Amino acid sequence: ILQHWDVFKYVTEVFILVPALLGLKGNLEMTLASRLSTAANIGQMDTPKELWRMITGNMALIQVQATVVGFLASIAAVIFGWIPDGHFSIDHAVLLCASSVATAFIASLVLGMIMIGVIIGSRKMGINPDNVATPIAASLGDLITLALLSGISWGLYKELESKAYVNPLVCAFFIALLPIWIIIAKKNAATREVLYSGWEPVIIAMAISSVGGLILDRTVSDPNFAGMAVFTPVINGVGGNLVAVQASRISTYLHMSGMPGESSETAPRKCPSPCSTFFSSDVNSRSARVLFLLVVPGHLVFLYTISSMQGGHTTLTLIFIVFYMTAALLQVLILLYIADWMVHWMWGRDLDPDNFSIPYLTALGDLIGTGLLALSFHVLWLIGDRDSDVGD
Repeated sequence: ILQHWDVFKYVTEVFILVPALLGLKGNLEMTLASRLSTAANIGQMDTPKELWRMITGNMALIQVQATVVGFLASIAAVIFGWIPDGHFSIDHAVLLCASSVATAFIASLVLGMIMIGVIIGSRKMGINPDNVATPIAASLGDLITLALLSGISWGLYKELESKAYVNPLVCAFFIALLPIWIIIAKKNAATREVLYSGWEPVIIAMAISSVGGLILDRTVSDPNFAGMAVFTPVINGVGGNLVAVQASRISTYLHMSGMPGESSETAPRKCPSPCSTFFSSDVNSRSARVLFLLVVPGHLVFLYTISSMQGGHTTLTLIFIVFYMTAALLQVLILLYIADWMVHWMWGRDLDPDNFSIPYLTALGDLIGTGLLALSFHVLWLIGDRDSDVGD
């Protein structure tokens, strides 16, 4: 639906922002969920004082990261939009900046509060937060972020005609709040280290997601492939959900045996074989198999929902479903294998996987998912599976 709004039609760089900002839930909320799940599981949130300290520090930290990454994502969208087309509009650039920063800030605030509630509730009910918090962060993250981005960008686009000063004011307001969040996060021992060292994965992940956004922009802008828009958040959301659960579980499993960097039999440094990742009797291998088996039923539910709601522009033929499922299975297979290697590799190099692995994994999920989906649509077009209703 949103791809037909004026702001998406006339400022197509907003498409580049979509995976980058949806990826923020992987960079920030899912990392927050994984960090707090580990803290809850190892007893660092048992007293009210400890709980309050973890909440205030982590909320301030994700507001700093959201504002900075939102600003950088808008710059990436402007550059990626300008390079292929060769034209630059300062009004559109400021619109992208204001939309991106406002969306990132508000979405992180809302999702952060939901995450804290879910983790505290999970602990009280005796449920492992690792299994619950990251999927909720991912799914609600997609919905809330996309709704905010479309609503804010549409509103600011309308203001361009009569009140051009609104966009720069929005940018300035959210950037002016940065020092307050930095001071709060800096005073908290639980988040001070992440405030200094946690930027590399978040920024690199944003850049990887922006490349996925460029693929989406180029593909959806072609009327023959307009149907791809409805499937992109689904394939990326499912892949990101499943790999985040696995990364969070492996990280908690390693934290149970000591601190990052400590030599342990549970943290091999070498690259694992696919057999050990998927077919061993190890607890993490079993969870990888379960997560992989969830792909087909999960996507069938989504495809049925899209079809019954008459969403998008693509008729669900048998050949389309085969190509789509192949892309989805391949995406999750690659991600689960990379997660097994990456979490152990980071642990062996004294990096906390809760802070570093999920941004990379969800960003790779966005890039691989969007790339495989675009490839599927192109192959389907070449072999003649062309819908009469594509682009309607």
